[in-house]
Amino acid sequence: MPSSPGDVLGDAADWMAEWKWDGIRAQLVCRDGQAALWSRGEELISERFPELIEAAAALPDGCVLDGEVLAWRAAAPLPFAQLQTRITRKRLTRRLLDDVPAVFMAYDLIEHDGADLRAQPQSARRARLDVLLAEGATPVLRLSPLLRGDWPTLAAERDRARERGVEGLMLKRTDAPYGIGRTRLDARGQWWKWKIDPYTIDAVLIYAQRGHGRRAGLYSDYTFAVWSVAADGTRTLVPFAKAYSGLSDAEMREVDAFIRSHTIERFGPVCSVTPELVFELGFEGIQPSPRHKSGIAVRFPRMLRRRLDKVAAYADTLDALRSLIRASVP
Repeated sequence: MPSSPGDVLGDAADWMAEWKWDGIRAQLVCRDGQAALWSRGEELISERFPELIEAAAALPDGCVLDGEVLAWRAAAPLPFAQLQTRITRKRLTRRLLDDVPAVFMAYDLIEHDGADLRAQPQSARRARLDVLLAEGATPVLRLSPLLRGDWPTLAAERDRARERGVEGLMLKRTDAPYGIGRTRLDARGQWWKWKIDPYTIDAVLIYAQRGHGRRAGLYSDYTFAVWSVAADGTRTLVPFAKAYSGLSDAEMREVDAFIRSHTIERFGPVCSVTPELVFELGFEGIQPSPRHKSGIAVRFPRMLRRRLDKVAAYADTLDALRSLIRASVP
């Protein structure tokens, strides 16, 4: 990867930078005197966030805002796990609304006065959004701030992203139409997700299951464990994450061959394997979870590489994961 985005993207002045929020991507739609909140997965989530629908009454008819639903308190985002409770709980109680207050962080204007703005330049859409929210902003309807500066300045902001509870920066060319964000840095993209580096941990492969589709004949879905160390020094492997992405086809075939020759026992479609292979896992978030045996849940785990230089005895521990949780609290 280039040492700076500027090596590929050119002058920072040609780009708009803002925080890459860690929430639920959504569109707030105001048409025909009604407001609705739609998730990126095209699910209607209005009833889960009544305070946002109420705030939308301040917006003019015929507008569509693109943004992020965030759990929010004391001028900062709350962990995504708390936001999830607003979706997963069967009943939306007054206590839940008070415990997990939500905001809509707007960062784009897709429609205004009934006109589709997606083909307009990013700078023009943002200017209209600024005016719209200057007139209609409320404590729960917010404008995502722009970050300004050269590439070193923006890199310094990115380095502080985790302590702010965000995923990094979002970069958009000022002349770009509405689009989608890329994670691979190249000159073709007009929106780029400049995310912070993932959390990493070295873990041991202990279970495997055959994959799906073109990988149906391979053991490609894996369960990983770290060491739990008791007071008397006894060490046991405790599962904490499942991952199936990150390896090349050739690497996957090598691991599949190991699994077939080192299977200990089978439990339906799952087999346990000799705990020898160590992988570096990356993940985007981590939080306590009483539902898991390890007491920990990670978000979007994936395999970064196989640690050919490390034996299982030197894989990481539960204490290492707990230290990441402590470090992740803003």
